[in-house]
Amino acid sequence: MKESIAFPFSALIGQEDLRTALLLNAVDPAIGGVLIQGHKGAGKSTAVRALAALLPDMEVVADCPYHCPPAPLDAMHDECAARVLAGEPLKTVMRPMPLVELPLAATEDRVVGSLHLEKTLAGGQRYFEPGLLAAANRGILYVDEVNLLPDHLVDLLLDAAGSGINRVEREGISVTHPARFLLVGTMNPEEGELRPQFLDRFGLCVTVRGIENIAQRREVIRRRMAFEENPEDFVKAWTQAEQALRQQVVRARQTLDNVALPDEILDRAIGISLAMGVQGHRSDLAIVRAARALSALLERDRVGEEEIFEAALLVLPHRIGAEAMEERSDLRGRLQKAFSGEKVKQGEDSNIPESAEELDDWESSMEVPGATAAGSLLFSFLKKKVPNAS
Repeated sequence: MKESIAFPFSALIGQEDLRTALLLNAVDPAIGGVLIQGHKGAGKSTAVRALAALLPDMEVVADCPYHCPPAPLDAMHDECAARVLAGEPLKTVMRPMPLVELPLAATEDRVVGSLHLEKTLAGGQRYFEPGLLAAANRGILYVDEVNLLPDHLVDLLLDAAGSGINRVEREGISVTHPARFLLVGTMNPEEGELRPQFLDRFGLCVTVRGIENIAQRREVIRRRMAFEENPEDFVKAWTQAEQALRQQVVRARQTLDNVALPDEILDRAIGISLAMGVQGHRSDLAIVRAARALSALLERDRVGEEEIFEAALLVLPHRIGAEAMEERSDLRGRLQKAFSGEKVKQGEDSNIPESAEELDDWESSMEVPGATAAGSLLFSFLKKKVPNAS
């Protein structure tokens, strides 16, 4: 069967917030994935599948079905770790980072793995057949129409996403293997909502809408028709742009840990979450990680307020609470208010609001970064770096 050809990521038009969210997760998977909301036909699935070509290859143990790295031990399957402890040299190879799609109709056995009956009967020993969670380890697990996923599969994903481990206890089999994946889901909100505990697992959230600019819509049609008529030639025409964007992602991954995070910037991220009424600490972590990944993509050596603001636009939409649903379309305006006030000081003199009265004071004056839309900061930069960047 001939492998399908993905539409080039660099040939996508518009949807800068969606493309930014995907690129940030490509740089730092610890951000926690992305939930993409929008109507059918808006390019959600096309963008996700296109991302795979930009991901760097990874070093894996050659004969391991779990894509184990050669180190450290705590990131390896038990059998690979045991071989290392026994002093056995492991042969490694470079492989593309996997993009695994989880069908809505998948069985539990297909997701977590199960007893391989044929091999078990032939060999006389129980043989475990890894599932989709094993195939997605260290890669992307993509669920289209994730809001329609059956509850029992949602529970499995919650367990794996929370622990980074898949445990299978069934049919006399006891298997534990790493299951660290970047979770990407697409959904049409009109077809149902996600359970709150599942919704919170996504690091970023974007809403995709149809492009209203006539010239851009015309170009979308031309590019799609050209791709469908001759996918090979279309992809070849975008090879230079794809390589340049891939190099930008690889470079950002390499420099990520060197991007400085000043205390006042950390306090700014915390202050935004508090001002927006977000519970828990996941939003703080996601804002900081996304801002650091954005700084790395922008080739900056420290996180600034611009990056924090852009990151917050992607981190907060699904975390602002049910009571704010009607106001989500005005997230930028609300975030500008939350971003206002004097710079947050560090240590005991921190000016993070601790009461409603202090919050009102903190929002009274305004100094907001100049970005005009989520993703605009990154793509204004990339147009100078990547050939034909849209």
